[in-house]
Amino acid sequence: MSFPVTRMRRLRSSPALRGLVRETDLRACQLVAPIFVSEASAGGEPIEAMPGVRRLSVAGAVDEARELAALGVPAVLLFGIPAEKDPEGSGAYDSDGVVQLALRAIAQAVPELLLMTDVCLCEYTDHGHCGVLGERAGARAGVTVDNDATLELLARIAVSHAEAGADIVAPSDMMDGRVGAIRRALDEDGFSQTPILAYSAKFASAFYGPFREAAGSAPAFGDRRGYQMDPANGAEALREALLDVQEGADMVMVKPALAYGDLIAAVKSACSLPVAAYNVSGEYAMVKAAAAAGYLDERETVLEILTSLRRAGADIVITYHAKEAARWLSETAR
Repeated sequence: MSFPVTRMRRLRSSPALRGLVRETDLRACQLVAPIFVSEASAGGEPIEAMPGVRRLSVAGAVDEARELAALGVPAVLLFGIPAEKDPEGSGAYDSDGVVQLALRAIAQAVPELLLMTDVCLCEYTDHGHCGVLGERAGARAGVTVDNDATLELLARIAVSHAEAGADIVAPSDMMDGRVGAIRRALDEDGFSQTPILAYSAKFASAFYGPFREAAGSAPAFGDRRGYQMDPANGAEALREALLDVQEGADMVMVKPALAYGDLIAAVKSACSLPVAAYNVSGEYAMVKAAAAAGYLDERETVLEILTSLRRAGADIVITYHAKEAARWLSETAR
């Protein structure tokens, strides 16, 4: 029926009525907070491009984890920044690497918190790429990222994280076959119960700039378009996600989030697994900059963005706003 019999505004007349018919919820228990743990940082080192985010020492990461857990955020995603880098990113799988040390310390201090780890090489290699380098043959000979040689190292990283206490490992490299390689390595080493959250649809995005400053992981040459996805491709994102499911992923991810709501919805529809959306550094920085200039209300904007990602189909939202959002949600619930 049409107007005047049907009046859509009837169900918007009060806060209580709007809450009663609300279709999408946003809760702190759906959020994951990324943490940068730096081997060279004695204290909290501010990241200029990401106001409010710092590179933390292991002790600082423990304190941050305690705060997040107290606010009801159930999980953190750890990124390591080593003091030294080399061509193979050996610090990534060192049993005494910065992430491994942070895992042990946080697990002991905040045992109720879920510990996720980024499984990649870009923060650890001196060339900044997500895999080891090799030579490409043929008419277009030259240096390239060697997919198959990288798989062995990614598997070593995942196992070392699981041994140190990671509850979930999250490969972000976008090498073909890495989920299967990691699943086999985990199973062979007694970690068959450790889930894999695959960065399945990770795009070669302009929104990663602040992260690369934070982690010192900008490529020394070339770019990552040879392994990260073209932002123009949607059907390919579904193929990537479904291949990861076949290889043994327990959860899949779309990254970035804000400009990719269509693909969050499509991946959620195509997969029967939980879907994560990564609200990345550039998306965070844009909101911070606009709020600092007085152009928008930060609280309202952040909660709207995070709710939109949930509406699109994200079961899990990884966001640098996690602490603030959890606090705001707590205040709203009172």
